[in-house]
Amino acid sequence: MTSHPRDRFDLSPSAAAEAAFVDAQARGRMHHAWLLCGPEGVGKATFAYRAARRLLGAATDISRGPLGARPGDPVSQLISAQSHPDLLVLERLSDGGKVKKSISVDQARDLPEFFSKSPSQASHRVAIIDAADDLNMNAANALLKVLEEPPERGVLFLISHAAGRLLPTIRSRCRRLTFAPWTDAAVADLIETKTELAGEEAARIAVMARGSPGAALDLASAANLEVDRLAQAWVAAPAVERAEQMAIADGFRGAEGQARFESLIDRLAAAVKARSLAEGAAGAAWADLWTRLSDLPDRAAAINLDRADLLNGALADLARVKAQAAMGGR
Repeated sequence: MTSHPRDRFDLSPSAAAEAAFVDAQARGRMHHAWLLCGPEGVGKATFAYRAARRLLGAATDISRGPLGARPGDPVSQLISAQSHPDLLVLERLSDGGKVKKSISVDQARDLPEFFSKSPSQASHRVAIIDAADDLNMNAANALLKVLEEPPERGVLFLISHAAGRLLPTIRSRCRRLTFAPWTDAAVADLIETKTELAGEEAARIAVMARGSPGAALDLASAANLEVDRLAQAWVAAPAVERAEQMAIADGFRGAEGQARFESLIDRLAAAVKARSLAEGAAGAAWADLWTRLSDLPDRAAAINLDRADLLNGALADLARVKAQAAMGGR
């Protein structure tokens, strides 16, 4: 299961960003709003929680990076438990197992009330908006009112995957920190440092992670490696055993089941894409299958389709492509 950024302690996404934040705090020039920009999955939310721990007084652990904190510290534990009174997190809510499309104005209106109160346990009150791109127009305007009147001893972290889409008046009131995708070599080094994997296995996972250090560590976990091996085996095998397919589908129920489903489809799509590239000009059917698989999790979430049925359909598609390939593409 993918770990949430609030539970990541051993990942320092950007040494430059962390150094800039530490310097601002040391000089007493802490900006009231930080806009964390860059592609999704490069560690912006992880940085926000690391900075929040520092502002809320968690015991430092420099071995974990400039903003490193001890996981066992009471402040760290309160944040991981989502119960620290001086931390407010705005993110899309879940309604009946389905995540809403935006952060509502009602959620954004919690900000003024939150910042109107003095910190109860720390020197600051901190809010994280993950992601600011998800604010609807009314919510964005409610946030703007807070930014126009900076709260005393209040700090906001706005995570954005596409900062150009935010209101210019929001961008202009924030200090910007940019996070770039990691190189495959840097991701591979991280995997070798933080896990027992090395060499070709670390390099393969680095490519799979697409520049995301957090995704790399998740993929390197035993559970996700097993999912990847299963997906590769299904693509390579002449057929998928029905009993095995049903056993996997039984684990798709509930919120954790959704994560398992998305992880399996992601790895299955990656294995199909690799097959299409290996086939070259003869890999058109594999490329089409990869496109359909890549869209599957979004379709499932949008119209609440049964995940077991979707897996059955995906494997039926896989079987047809294999049969077509065996016949020489006829």
